[in-house]
Amino acid sequence: MPRKYILLLTVALGVIVLDQWTKYLVVRELTTRFDDRPTLGERLSAMYGEPPPQGFDGLHYRSKRYIEVSDSFFRLRYAENPGAAWGLFRSLPPATRGLLFHVVSIGAVVLITWYFSKLSGKDPQERWALWGLPLVLGGAIGNYIDRIARAFVIDFLEAHWYDKAAWPSFNVADSAIVVGVGLLLVDAFVRKETPDKETPKQDKSATART
Repeated sequence: MPRKYILLLTVALGVIVLDQWTKYLVVRELTTRFDDRPTLGERLSAMYGEPPPQGFDGLHYRSKRYIEVSDSFFRLRYAENPGAAWGLFRSLPPATRGLLFHVVSIGAVVLITWYFSKLSGKDPQERWALWGLPLVLGGAIGNYIDRIARAFVIDFLEAHWYDKAAWPSFNVADSAIVVGVGLLLVDAFVRKETPDKETPKQDKSATART
């Protein structure tokens, strides 16, 4: 297997495992979902099975606490996002929203894999794309697992400014996607097409006659 595909699998799987593991910890520590489920099997079944109906707070898993990392800037708090980034499309009917996310997620995986296959894996200028694409792929699959399992994504990272302004909650998968897209933007500026040295120069006299 070419080394570039080993990198793709390692980084993407690493993001997926870290994303799902942190979401498991958040459900265990910040919600009551696992309170009456002592075994790992019962907890995984509860996390990836059909979620209970939404409560009065709009959450399927009831929140029991949150963790203040920085009183003025950052906390860990359980949240659910049935929509896309920043809650986009969350007002769509569930069937329409689900179909949209299935198409977009599968399309993104196919597009990323195809683009990655076009990389030689040998050009040093490709390093930004070689790392950026696996990060985006892992993040996309991580959130897609949530949507397949329970039709909403678990978020828990909450950045705020003295509770006067807040960035929408996000998770590890979202972070990987943002970093990956940033690397791809760098790649777009850094990597340039090299001219084909073997292409013969056009005959100036022929150009002049035309």
